[in-house]
This record gives sequence, C-alpha cells and structure tokens, in this order.
Amino acid sequence: MGCAIVNKQLAGVKDKKSLTRLSVAGLLVTLGVVYGDIGTSPLYVMKSIIEGNGGIMHVSDDFVVGSVSLVFWTLFLITTVKYVLIALRADNNGEGGIFALYTLVRRRAKWLIIPAMVGGATLLADGMLTPAVTVTTAIEGLKGIPVGPTVWISNQAQVILTTIIILSVLFIIQRFGTQMIGKAFGPIMFVWFTFIGVLGLLATLQDLSILRALNPYYAIHLLVSPENKNGIFILGSIFLATTGAEALYSDMGHVGRRNVYGSWPYVNLCLVLNYMGQAVWIDQHNHSEVFQKMADFNPFFEMMPDSLRLFGILIATMAAIIASQALISGSYTLVSEAIKLKIMPRLNITYPTNQKGQLYIPVVNWALWAVCIAIVFYFQTSAHMEAAYGLAITITMLMTTILLFTWLRSRKVNAGLAGLMLLFFGSIEVIFFISSAVKFAHGGYVTALIAAILLAIMFIWYWGDQIKNQDTFRSDTVSLLAYKNQLASLRDDNNFPSFTTNLVYMTKVQDGNRVNKDILYSILDKRPKRAQVYWFVTVNVTDEPYTTEYTTDTYGTDFMVNVQLYLGFRMSQRVNVFLRQIINEMMARGELPRQPQRYTTIPDRNVGDFSFVLIQEEMSPETQIPNWERMIIQARLAIQRITVTPASWFGLEYADVVTEHIPLILGKISYSMLKLSRRHKPAPSDEIEDNETEN
Repeated sequence: MGCAIVNKQLAGVKDKKSLTRLSVAGLLVTLGVVYGDIGTSPLYVMKSIIEGNGGIMHVSDDFVVGSVSLVFWTLFLITTVKYVLIALRADNNGEGGIFALYTLVRRRAKWLIIPAMVGGATLLADGMLTPAVTVTTAIEGLKGIPVGPTVWISNQAQVILTTIIILSVLFIIQRFGTQMIGKAFGPIMFVWFTFIGVLGLLATLQDLSILRALNPYYAIHLLVSPENKNGIFILGSIFLATTGAEALYSDMGHVGRRNVYGSWPYVNLCLVLNYMGQAVWIDQHNHSEVFQKMADFNPFFEMMPDSLRLFGILIATMAAIIASQALISGSYTLVSEAIKLKIMPRLNITYPTNQKGQLYIPVVNWALWAVCIAIVFYFQTSAHMEAAYGLAITITMLMTTILLFTWLRSRKVNAGLAGLMLLFFGSIEVIFFISSAVKFAHGGYVTALIAAILLAIMFIWYWGDQIKNQDTFRSDTVSLLAYKNQLASLRDDNNFPSFTTNLVYMTKVQDGNRVNKDILYSILDKRPKRAQVYWFVTVNVTDEPYTTEYTTDTYGTDFMVNVQLYLGFRMSQRVNVFLRQIINEMMARGELPRQPQRYTTIPDRNVGDFSFVLIQEEMSPETQIPNWERMIIQARLAIQRITVTPASWFGLEYADVVTEHIPLILGKISYSMLKLSRRHKPAPSDEIEDNETEN
C-alpha cells in the first residue's frame, strides 16, 4: 500500500503569533516597518500643492483650508476605512498584500490573475520613485543651512551627489541583511512622528480656525472653486498623502494586524497635525515678499524654528532612509511571492540573516538601485519627481479594490454592500487616477514604462506556463504504475552500472500518477539509469504563506517514491535539504531499506548518494500552435535562460545534477510517412558516364 505522511514541521517555522501580538515592542517595530512611505509624505505634499497652483502668492485662506480638508478626508477614506478597517481583515494566515489577497480569491475566477498582476507591477514601478523622492527632498532641506561654520550643501548638484551616495550605500548593505539596523527603525520613527506632530500642533495653536478643514464641505468646495487653478487635477498632489497606504496591508504579515490597529491612530494624528501646521504657516506667509520671490522652498522645513532646523533635517533624512529601506524590503517580498505563484521567473534568493521574513534578491536590488539613480539624474529636483509620483499606485489601489470585492463575496457578504464598497472606493480611485493622469506628460511615463515592462514579463511567464500545460497540447503523459515492473528489473539488472543510489526527478506527478513521458524516456531509453530508489518530486505552492508539509506514496514498493511537497508561497524551496529529512523518516518507519555506505567520512551513514536529473526544454520546429502563442513560449524560454537555473532555485547548487535537453513540441503534430520508391536506380557505369559528360 502507498504511504501518505504529513509533516507540518518540515522547515521548523516558528509560531507567528508570538511575533505579531499587540505589545510595545510590536508597536515600535510597526512604526519602523509599515509607515516609512506614508510617514514621510509631509515632506512634499503641501509643497507639491502650492507649486501646482502657481506658487505661494496664489494661495488664499480658503485654498489652504480646502487643501488640508482634502488631505484629511483622503487619509480617512482611503487609508483608515479601506485599508485599516476593511483590507486588514482580508489576511491569508496573517499575511497581507495584493498577492496574498489574490491567493484567497483565485479559485473564484481565472481572470482575477489580471488585477493581481497589474496591481503588483504598478506597485513595484511606482515604488521605485519612493527612495529617490524622499531622500532628495530631505537633502534639499540642508541646502544653504550652515552646519557649524560652513554650509555643507549650497547647490542642487551637491544635493544630487549626496542623494546618490546615500542611496548607493543603502543598496550595498542589503546583501548583509538589515537586522541590526531594523531594530533602530522603530524608535527613530517614533521620534519622527512625535516631532512632526508636536511641530504641527505648535503651529496649529497659532490659528485654530484651521480646524474647519475637518468639515468635508471645504474639500468639495475647493474642487469647484476658481481659486483652485488645477480643478480636479489638484487631487494628483493630494493623493501623495496616502501613497503609502498599501504598505499597511502589504506589511501586515511582518507586524500583525493588532499592531497596525494600535499604531495607526497615533500616526494619523501626527500626520494630520503636521499638515494643519503647514497650512497655518502658509496662510501666515502667503503675502510675504521673501517667499514670493523664492523659487524653491518647502513649508515643512520653513515652519521649523531656526534652533530646530538642523535636527529636523537630520531626522527627516533618517526617516527618508527608513522609508527607502521599507520599500526595498517590500519589493523583495513582493517579487518572491510572485515567483512562488509562478507569475514571475525564478530569481536567486538569499537569506542574509536568521530573522524571519528577511530575504535578499540581488537582481531586484541592483535593478532598483539603477532605476533610483537614473531617476535622480533624470528629474534633478524633488519637485520634478513629485510631478511624476503617484500615478501608477492609483492603479494598484483600484486593483486591490476589485480583489477586495471578490473577497467580500467569498465571505458571503451581502452583494449590495460588497457592490457599494466597489462602487464607492472604485469611483474615488478612478477620480484620483484621472487627476493623476496629467502627470504622465510630466514624468509619469517613466513609471508607466517600468510597469509595462514588469507586466509584460509577468504576462509572458504566466501565460507561457498556461499554454505549455494545456491538456490539448500536452497529452504525452504516462502512468508510473505502467512502468513499475521495468523499473524493478532495471534496479536489479547488474548488466548496467549503478548510476546512483537515489535518482531524483523534479517533475509534476498529476492525477492518476501520471508524469510527462520524457521522464520515463530519460530513465529507460536515453541512457538506462540504474538506481536503488527512483524519486519523483513535485513542489506545490499553497495559498497559505508558511505551509511546510509533504506526502509520500511508494506504490507498494521500496524503490519508487512519489513525493508531494506543499510549501507556502513565502517558503524557500530547498529540495535537497527536505529530501534528506524525508528519506531518514521513511527509513525510520521501515518504508525504505537503509542504504549503508562502505566508503564514507560520516560514521553510521545510512543514506546513499543523490543524483538529480533536470529536464530543460527547447522549442522544437515541429511545434504547431498559433503564432502569438509560439512567440509567448519563445519569449518565456528566453527569459528562463537568463534567470536563475532550476538547480539553484531548488537548492541543488552543491548536489550532483544532470541536465538533459529535450524538444518542446506543442500542438497536434501530423507526421509524413516515407514510401519505398520504385524509381530506376542508375548503374555505377551510368553515373560515371554522366559525370564525365558534365566535366
């Protein structure tokens, strides 16, 4: 009889509840991990609003109040209601983010992969601007400020150089892990939020009439007011206040829902107070000739007392670096999840520390670095970056809303209420997208181009896999049971040299114990491979993020094992390590004979050697499929050749690996049979005469 064993402790994953329960430490970690992007928004939101309206000389009291009202209600509706109160409930075993949300609903409809891919691509693309815009804005605050007897930064060229140095160092240290740095993020961000909150409160107390901004009337009135020169397009700048809202959901798995609930009210209060404080300062100085003549100034820094200016700039720079670090780490996680869901090609992933959830993807790291540096050089100033910032993230939020609607319906929420949620938030986000569309011509095309490239890669990888695995195309599968006797004979046939003790094929064993015929062809025909045990290993990525389970089926033998690994979409697929654990456990249960080694450096070693055979497909000219599908398959194979090898992905870098190339033949192939010809065959003498005549 076959054996099916489930082992939930395969990778020794710790209980997450102890890491994400509500606590002071958890709240501090949340401040450092979750709020970097949205927490640095005061550095540029009000500045962008003023510049978009033609400068401080064109700003009135009603304009300032209306602007802050729009910011307040945007934070309330998008961040608090949609993400904190609704999205955080849609967790996948504690994990959040657009891909985790997709895994909760993907069984309801195949088309849901589209909003998941679009949302993931735009989130990555727009996030590439975050390090550039936040660090540049913070460093610009130092321009012209004396530090001791000298002015460190006096012009924009020095701002650019300093920004590039900071960003480069930040990306260089990623390979070593950020465990020690991460411990300091929480306290620093607590100081940051407290500082901007107190700063805003002191300014707000000078004119409490700014509290009128809490009335939504002023927000709506500004959209139709002639004092608003941009009309609805002012929302493009307003939206910058909530661009980090997606992180509250994406990073939930690192800190826990309760810690987000516990920390957001304080963060929200500090942000609103600072926006109000900046508004009061703007209203008090909008007639100042000094600021009317200044082409480049930031109300966030200008409202600080001179005695606090240097400290404010330094703490703002640290907050900007933390926001950048959060974006980089979040990008690693997002790409890793996409790889596990077979939405993106395999990339080399390393784990620089023992800290849970911390990973490093070299290709992603240096791609982010290159894009960030290019953005700094291309846009030159934070004002130009702000003009391009926020366009793509509106699409991400809209895609999240679509998936949230599907999730609500899956939870049996009333169709009317779920539809109302979709209509309400969808309408708001469509308006934000339209208002941000004007940014396309001012630099938004950069993020749009990046998002398009990422989406194209996702499309090619996902649909290429779908085309390959269509039953109408890939019908060349055979049952393992039909070849059980041949494998038994080959194992005992001393006429063939032993190839290895344990021969492992990474393949997909389908229902009915069927595998691709190429696997059996490799064992029996291409070169008979005699082994003591034949392993057929399938890696299944589960909807849960940290699943670590397996099943085994020996088909009533002691030489054939079908292993089904069930690994969460956030788990590393270290097959070599897992197999050694599995074989030891099977031997302990008496399901496999021990494999004592005569020549070994390990005393009492009872596990033999392993050889892994990986099948690499090459497009065959005999493939008969539509041209567009052929192009997708060819593009997928091209991407596969330049990304990480299957051996590296499955943790087999130091194992004995054999790669065999096979033709990939898709579609229904019609073969032409040769017929024996009855034509006259010339005699040798005739051939000679013909040749002489020609000469």
